[in-house]
Amino acid sequence: MDQTGRGAGSGLRGRYGPWAVVTGASDGIGKAIALSLAAEGFSLVLAGRSRDRLDAVASAVSAAGGQVIVVPGDLARQAGLNALFEAAAPLDVGLVVLAAGFGSSGAFLDGDVDHEREMVRLNCESVMLATHHFAPRLVARGRGGIILMSSLVAFQGVPWAAHYAATKAYVQSLAEGLRRELAPRGVDVLASAPGPVSTGFATRATMTMGKAERPEVVARQTLAALGRQGTVRPGFLSKLLHGSLAPLPRWGRVLIMEKVMRGMAGRGHGENAVRG
Repeated sequence: MDQTGRGAGSGLRGRYGPWAVVTGASDGIGKAIALSLAAEGFSLVLAGRSRDRLDAVASAVSAAGGQVIVVPGDLARQAGLNALFEAAAPLDVGLVVLAAGFGSSGAFLDGDVDHEREMVRLNCESVMLATHHFAPRLVARGRGGIILMSSLVAFQGVPWAAHYAATKAYVQSLAEGLRRELAPRGVDVLASAPGPVSTGFATRATMTMGKAERPEVVARQTLAALGRQGTVRPGFLSKLLHGSLAPLPRWGRVLIMEKVMRGMAGRGHGENAVRG
């Protein structure tokens, strides 16, 4: 029995269902989580920028027997968020997974300021607005779950990915605070903080991921932690780096992450960023 009083064997759909919202569902971690939830019996609202990719994920969800609604759009824009909120309005949504993200690597001063502004809008503002929209609905129904995608880089400053790491620090802090606020009201909040993951994110952000984890592993371990932990670090490398960094003072972690990122970051920035 976990701290919420739920049995460890209870299914996710039984705990939260019947509908889940997944953003960034067209690729990577968001797609892997969507497919895992479909296998659990959820019906899904899938949001992302690519209609073609969303349709492909939707076909797989339908094949698993679940209902699916596709909402293509840019969640960094209010119109994209409004479309998502409208699509989900008549549904009994019990689980919200905010996996849409935007990343880049390289020197901060070499970046395009418009892309950096967009990163804040998608990684931070849209997460805040979507959480603020859906959380009252979950509270009103007396149960629910929210998963926010943090990152291994969220726990200290990270040279060569300074702004991206800062946006993930926002997400991590938001999840930690909301977990305490919403737990007494029946809503579980989880921050998922993976390390390098094999997705289109790395390629477009010009990062070399030598030991990247598969999105399916991140999805499985993230969903398993919901309602049982406040922060999960899915994947072997994330756990290894966390164990290595945890004993160090914050300034020491910054120095270590600088060495890690120097080896991973390419020369590109801005136009090489990827959005989910």
